[in-house]
Amino acid sequence: MLAEFRTFIARGNVVELAVGVVIGAAFGGIVTSFTDDLLMPLIGLATGGTDFSGQFIALGAIPESYKGSPGDYAALKAAGVPLFGYGKFLTVVLNFLIVAFAIFQLVRAVNRMQKPAAAPAEAPPAGPSPSELLLAEIRDELRVRRP
Repeated sequence: MLAEFRTFIARGNVVELAVGVVIGAAFGGIVTSFTDDLLMPLIGLATGGTDFSGQFIALGAIPESYKGSPGDYAALKAAGVPLFGYGKFLTVVLNFLIVAFAIFQLVRAVNRMQKPAAAPAEAPPAGPSPSELLLAEIRDELRVRRP
């Protein structure tokens, strides 16, 4: 069983998959930072200073023991208030679209770099089959016998 496991791990696909997962996780962090720290503030600036990550609709009552701001999404969520956090959702969707587009571009680049498989050279047309040769002989013989 250990030898079989070693063979499984040594296969290129498993190692490549592991590298892809690690790089993907790191890339996800970069995209999250890009969206949260650069892109969303610019979108917020364009929309009048709106911070999308904090946009929500409270779906329940705020507990009387809550002492924080009624506009603080993280604090309300920690206090157990049911929230419809559409701003956070929009941010996550934007992260996904950026990652999907980056992966699309990467796959396109890899596909362009790979040489297209050479088309097999067409074989010259095969000569007539034995049946066709026999029929041609019969035809030619019939032509000769006709007056």
